[in-house]
Amino acid sequence: MTITSAERNRAGCLTVSGDLKNDGASTAVVPAELRGNELDVLRTGPSLGGATVVDFAQRKRYYVLRDTDGRPLTTTGLSTLKVGESVHVFMQFPAPPTSTTTVGFQLPLFGTANIKISG
Repeated sequence: MTITSAERNRAGCLTVSGDLKNDGASTAVVPAELRGNELDVLRTGPSLGGATVVDFAQRKRYYVLRDTDGRPLTTTGLSTLKVGESVHVFMQFPAPPTSTTTVGFQLPLFGTANIKISG
């Protein structure tokens, strides 16, 4: 996964966008672990609902926002990626304070990536 942007908006949300690509030699099944293990999110099917951002300075973790029906505000419906296939993805979080300009992005099965926030 490659992060392409992390933008804070005026409504108080942080949207992290990127591309999930299959660089392998065969069709890849998108791991179920990426959706996290919260019961509300599990019911919504494949997603990136397990993503979090961490404000290390404030010692606070932010989880993917949910709509009023408990569905994660993130790319959903991910199941497989063909060889060389890439899909644009997004995840929306509560925005950390404006004084926070860098956060740690965490997605199950991936290492933590430090990303800069714009906006």
